[in-house]
Amino acid sequence: MTTQATADERMALIERSLKAGDPLADAVIAEMDELGPSARRLFNEGLKNGLSSLDDAPPAIAALLREVQAVPDWVDAEKLAAGETAYLSVDVQWTQIALALGSLLPEYSAPRIAGVLAGTGRLVTITQRRLQETGKWLNSVALPGGMLLGGPGYLDTVQVRLMHARVRATQQKHGWDVETLGTPINQVDLVRTWLDFTYSPLNALKTLGITFTDEELASIYQYWHYVAYLLGVDPALYRSINDHEQAGEWYAAIEAVNGEPDENSIALTSATLEVLIAMLSQMTLKTPVPLTEQLVAAFARRILGDELCDRLGVGHSELGPLVDLFARNNQQTRRWQRSSPEAWQQALNETIETRRFLVSLTEGATVYEQNLAA
Repeated sequence: MTTQATADERMALIERSLKAGDPLADAVIAEMDELGPSARRLFNEGLKNGLSSLDDAPPAIAALLREVQAVPDWVDAEKLAAGETAYLSVDVQWTQIALALGSLLPEYSAPRIAGVLAGTGRLVTITQRRLQETGKWLNSVALPGGMLLGGPGYLDTVQVRLMHARVRATQQKHGWDVETLGTPINQVDLVRTWLDFTYSPLNALKTLGITFTDEELASIYQYWHYVAYLLGVDPALYRSINDHEQAGEWYAAIEAVNGEPDENSIALTSATLEVLIAMLSQMTLKTPVPLTEQLVAAFARRILGDELCDRLGVGHSELGPLVDLFARNNQQTRRWQRSSPEAWQQALNETIETRRFLVSLTEGATVYEQNLAA
C-alpha cells in the first residue's frame, strides 16, 4: 500500500502537478490532429474491442490503449463490488443534490477551474446538457459491472480522459497563461475533480443525514482509485488516499493553492443552481419553483456554509429548519435500512433501477465522442 505523504511532500507534489498534464492522452490528441478522422475511428475501435483488434495502431493510440487495458494488480474485483454497492446505497435525489451543491459549487470557487469551464462555453451556455453528460457518465461508472473492461463506465471514463486532453490542447492554442494559471486541466485539477466525486459528496451527504461505515468509505475510495487510474491521474496524488481523513488532508492542501472565487465562479454557480432548481422542481421533489429555489439555497448553505455561499452569490433562505427535517428523516431511513437486509436490498434495487432509467433517457445524447472532434 502506498504510504501517506507528509504535509510538506504533499504541497511540493501539488506545486509540481499544477503544470503537469496527461502525456499519454495529450499525445493521442496530437496524433489524431495529425492523422485525421481515421485515427479517431481506430481509437474508438481499439477501446471497445481491444488493442489486439487493430492491425496497425498509431504509436500514441497504442500506448494509451495498452495502459488502460492493463488492469493494475491492486484492483480487486470484490473490493470494486463493495465500493459500487456502498455508492449505490444512496437514493439518487440525494446524490444529485450532494454532487451539484457539495461538489460542483466548491469546484467552481477555484478560478483556474472556473476559467477553463467558462472558456469552453459549455457550463454557462448549455449547462443543462453538460450536467446531463456528467450524470450519464456517473451512472455508467456506478451501475453494476460498469467499470469492467469494455463496460460503459470504463469506456466513458477513457473518453472523458481524452475530452480533458482536447480541452487542454484547445486552451493552450488560444493563449492560456500556463505560468500564472498552470496547465489547463492539470493534475491538481484532475485529483480535485476526483475528490469532488468522493470526499465532497460524502461530506455533503453526511450533513444531510446519510452516513457510511468506515469499511464502506474505504471501499468507495478503492473503487474510485480505479476510476482515477483510467482518468490518467498521477498515482502519487490518489493512491495514498484510503480513508476520509486522508482525503480531507489532500482536499485542504489543494484548496490552499486555489484563489478566491471570481466572476466565472459566480456565473457557473448561477447557471448550475438554475438547472438544479428546474430538475428538482419538475422531476424529483416536484415542488413549485419559488419553494425549490428556497430549498436549494438552504441545502447549499447547510452543505457549504454561509461564507462560501456568500462568495459564490448563493441566495439566503429561511428553510434551514426544513433541511433539518430532511436530515433527520434520512438518518432514520438509513438506520432502518441497515437493520433489515431486505430493506437494504430493496433500496439498492430501487437506486439501480432509477439510474438505469436515467441512462435510458440520455442514450441519444451526444456525450463524449463528438468532444474528440471539437
